Amino acid sequence: MQPDGNPITPAGLAALRARYDHLLGTERPAIVEIVSWAAGNGDRSENGDYLYGRKRMREIDRELNFLAKRMKAARVIDPARQPDKTRVLFGATIEIADEDDARMVLTLVGDDEQDASARRIGWSAPIARALRGARVGDLRKVSLPGGEKEWEVMEISYPAE
Repeated sequence: MQPDGNPITPAGLAALRARYDHLLGTERPAIVEIVSWAAGNGDRSENGDYLYGRKRMREIDRELNFLAKRMKAARVIDPARQPDKTRVLFGATIEIADEDDARMVLTLVGDDEQDASARRIGWSAPIARALRGARVGDLRKVSLPGGEKEWEVMEISYPAE
């Protein structure tokens, strides 16, 4: 099953929801309280608490709007339930090797949950697009900023159900 739209793992959606809930239930009310207090102190044009609070509230509202749109567009896919575990599909953890046998393990996740330091690669990243549908032993070329590189798929795994 090759997802379209905004694929995301159940854990990724839970993280988006937790961030949304934290902003809406904790951070925004605290800023509203600061802005209300600062507004009662008189001249707002030179009131740092008021100006910063208003700016921070706009940032929070923008992030809440962004998160709401991403969650609405999200298509939750449980990697453990992928029908063909012999191919690289959404949620796969893949071990790949380059021409020099330098190995790397990657997990293909939704773009909203990617984390390069944890080797969690977003579904629309160039290397993820190149690996989609591959089987163990397949060679795939990836166009990188430093040029083209070829990788061999050494192992494919999925989380247990």
